[in-house]
Amino acid sequence: MIAEPTLAKPQSAAAHVARTLERLAKAISKDHPGRIALVSSFGADAAVLLHLVARIDRATPIIFIDTGKLFGETLRYRDAILAQLGLTDLRTIGPSQGEESQVDPEGILFASDPDRCCHMRKVMPLARALEPFDAWINGRKRFQASSRAMLEPVETTDGKTKYNPLFDWTAEDIAGYFADQNLPPHPLVADGFLSIGCMPCSDRIQAGEDPRAGRWRGQTKDECGIHTLAPTSLRDE
Repeated sequence: MIAEPTLAKPQSAAAHVARTLERLAKAISKDHPGRIALVSSFGADAAVLLHLVARIDRATPIIFIDTGKLFGETLRYRDAILAQLGLTDLRTIGPSQGEESQVDPEGILFASDPDRCCHMRKVMPLARALEPFDAWINGRKRFQASSRAMLEPVETTDGKTKYNPLFDWTAEDIAGYFADQNLPPHPLVADGFLSIGCMPCSDRIQAGEDPRAGRWRGQTKDECGIHTLAPTSLRDE
């Protein structure tokens, strides 16, 4: 059973959670009933948004992109969180065998062209998965990186409404919610991974770095593409 916030929670923090829940409930139940999905990486902070959505409707579709390059810890964490929260509609997606054999036959495209690798493994599968929906929810936050510092609560991308309900949550807010709700952390967080994506492109962060500094270490790339690029056909590139 999902625990409700404790009465001892400071009012300001409780009000912040309540406002987030109100926005989410409106999006899920009133604005886009049956036409909205949560896209989750089941990464370092993912349990917070999954828990919030479960408090509103456990049948909300959860889209998970399995790129074929994820940590085993992420897959096991996904299964554990789903079972704990009682979420009932997981939709696992990924690149087709044809796309992989055509674009990345040796499975090492991430080393030479990470943008094209992300496009094939993440952007295209997500575009297909979102076709039945009018809107989707994601867990981006302003504090994660300078490129996200101006993040708005609601955006429109490729004709779909995109909700960023945790846009103004801080790292302290996230940690507090984990503690208050007894949510298990992703096992790699304790090992220094604060942003967890594909295994070849995720690294531990160092003191003073932003939470996404370990993604695509040593490259100018800082986003996979699902939030920055329009999903065009691979054949058009």
